[in-house]
Amino acid sequence: MTTPCGRINRLFGTNGGVMLSLYTDFPEDFDPETSPMIVTVDQLEVPLWCASFEKRGVSGAVVTFEDFDTDRRAGELLGKEFYVPDNNEYDEEDDDEFYMEDLIGFEVEANGREGELTDFYDSEMNPLFEITVDGREILVPAAEEFIAHIDFEKQHIKMVLPEGLLNLE
Repeated sequence: MTTPCGRINRLFGTNGGVMLSLYTDFPEDFDPETSPMIVTVDQLEVPLWCASFEKRGVSGAVVTFEDFDTDRRAGELLGKEFYVPDNNEYDEEDDDEFYMEDLIGFEVEANGREGELTDFYDSEMNPLFEITVDGREILVPAAEEFIAHIDFEKQHIKMVLPEGLLNLE
């Protein structure tokens, strides 16, 4: 289904909950445990997995989404229409998107040195990773070209950084 079947209207509660308006096309057999709601953000389809889903009446619902546990994050979704994939089937292998802040806590191997990714500073102009190496905190541009490999299962990142970047004070 690619036609919208609802809209995210307003915040509900204090932990990122939102109120939905469900259109008549909203599937009666929607299972929030096996299927996401899809919204378009910056021309990309983003799956929203429900942490909780409570239908209210015929055309409403209260929902909290995984990874949207603050009002600020949930507020980014307000006014967006969503749809549910046909037959409540969604192939997670197609979902290779992740948020950079999801990498916080991962072990980092960069230019032969070991460390930990301890923070992410989100900025449109210059997003940065904070990496702790040898007891020092180093800011590194969060650029795809510096990331050689990410192993989500082992929580490990291999980076190839410009020569001397880890030595800056």
